[in-house]
Amino acid sequence: MTDSQQTTLVLGGTGRTGSLVARKLIERGLHARTASRRGADVRFDWDDPTTHARALEGVDRVYLVTPVMRVTYAGPVSDFLDRAAGAGVRHVTYLSAHGSDQAPPEVDIRAVELDLARRGAFTHSVLRPAWVMQNFIDDHTPVIEGATTVPTGGGAEAFVDAADIAAVAVETLVAPDAHAGAQYAPTGPQALTVGEVAGIIADVIGRPVTHHDIDPEAWIGGAIAAGAVPADYAVMLRWLTGTIISGNGSRPNDDIEKVTGRPPVTFRDFARRNAAAWTLQASK
Repeated sequence: MTDSQQTTLVLGGTGRTGSLVARKLIERGLHARTASRRGADVRFDWDDPTTHARALEGVDRVYLVTPVMRVTYAGPVSDFLDRAAGAGVRHVTYLSAHGSDQAPPEVDIRAVELDLARRGAFTHSVLRPAWVMQNFIDDHTPVIEGATTVPTGGGAEAFVDAADIAAVAVETLVAPDAHAGAQYAPTGPQALTVGEVAGIIADVIGRPVTHHDIDPEAWIGGAIAAGAVPADYAVMLRWLTGTIISGNGSRPNDDIEKVTGRPPVTFRDFARRNAAAWTLQASK
């Protein structure tokens, strides 16, 4: 089987990185099969194992995105990986997160990494990206009435474009042997506070934007009360924000350029590209 005949199953195939991974693979002349609960090439539901076998038919590689808005999922993911091994999958690229080795024990993100490391049926690569820039144009940390609200304690983060994460993932899927066992931490080229991010957005759209650095527990409680996240997801939000508050947010590195051959996107370039999103938010 030649590379052009091999198929990558892209879980989360309608999501922020998955949709980009699929598109970039196709642009490289490879087959990509998107999988999601709706709107993808095949239906895939972590709670319905009967959807897994069909998704894996004829698949050689997998872009693994674990269940969203959950903290406990190691069991279903392990069962899926067993099935993937039985189906002849040769490589898995896993979308993890920055600082996954420091995640609370209640969060299964590190458990999946360790599960992959123990397996010999296929190779794997792990991506541990920084917070994505797209958080500021979607429902995560949007700009509402001239402010973005997220607890960071003035800490900095090397925010990264989702397209750059996808570009690294694609390289691991195109040439899995060259990236077997690799752990990459895609970051942007600058460590920025959210206040600095707000300043860049303000410069680009020509209107004031500020950062409301709210109390973490108030922010988490508000997200739960609004139904944005389930109650048990509080531990995940506490960890993600606490990492930045403690001064341990991601720092720039050269992984994106090393893997893709080009430098990562700056936040200012990202802001220019997405200025219309903030203009639309301001008009609502």
